[in-house]
Amino acid sequence: MADVKHFDPDTVLDTVVRLFWKQGMATTGIQDIVNVTGLNRSSLYATFGGKQQLYTAALERYVDERSRPNLGRLAEDDRGLPAVEEFFENLIATRCTGEYAGWGCMVSNAHAGAENSEADVRTILDRQHHRLRAALRDALTAAKAKGQLGPGAEPGSAAEVLALLAHGVNLRSRAGADQDQLRRTICAALTALTA
Repeated sequence: MADVKHFDPDTVLDTVVRLFWKQGMATTGIQDIVNVTGLNRSSLYATFGGKQQLYTAALERYVDERSRPNLGRLAEDDRGLPAVEEFFENLIATRCTGEYAGWGCMVSNAHAGAENSEADVRTILDRQHHRLRAALRDALTAAKAKGQLGPGAEPGSAAEVLALLAHGVNLRSRAGADQDQLRRTICAALTALTA
């Protein structure tokens, strides 16, 4: 008779996403995962593989459920600069208030962590950075077409700068940065695009 799972792998993965997101890969041990999920090690290994495979699956889940929808909305928003402003305002609000305040972004955290040396993780991070940059470029291209950018602002280059700034917001918020200071920084960067 086949072994029957007495747990929902999707629910477990959602729980593990929050654990890795809050604590990071390096400081999360298998016992932490056992404690938070209530599963034994053999069930975890049989379902997800080792810690690295579980982390990779959790990172993919985070991207699919949290990052990709936001970037899709930004890329499809044809308002131009107001869409970019709203993206950053929502980013700062999410990172600095509410249930996940101070957790940063699981993707940005992985960029800064030792886990970025793993090939599977690096692939996810590179793909996600490309998505972020592309969504910002699409919004800035719309801004350029609407005459919202200064004559020297080039959407591709500006998108790269703003993508790096988004990662900076994520990492600084994890370190407890003041959200008003983050807003001022974003405002200065966006104002520079209109000059």
